[in-house]
Amino acid sequence: MTYCKKCKKHQPHKVTQYKKGKDSLYAQGKRRYDRKQSGYGGQTKPIFRKKAKTTKKIVLRLECVEPNCRSKRMLAIKRCKHFELGGDKKRKVGLRCLC
Repeated sequence: MTYCKKCKKHQPHKVTQYKKGKDSLYAQGKRRYDRKQSGYGGQTKPIFRKKAKTTKKIVLRLECVEPNCRSKRMLAIKRCKHFELGGDKKRKVGLRCLC
């Protein structure tokens, strides 16, 4: 149960983990990059190699279960190396974050 802005009350929500969508081939930056890369001359822009973080922030996607509402919102939680949604049915663990 969490607050739904559209219903203006606490409602049960369906929780899933947010995943990044596939990058569009038609975004302005991608079109520019592909144009610059084509032809002779090799790699034209620097390839980023100095990655600092080892984990990503976990983002939960909450969807209201009310049939007329179905509004969705994102909720960011802390960084963790191992994230489990659902977990064991016996122990009634909703979500587990092992940092």
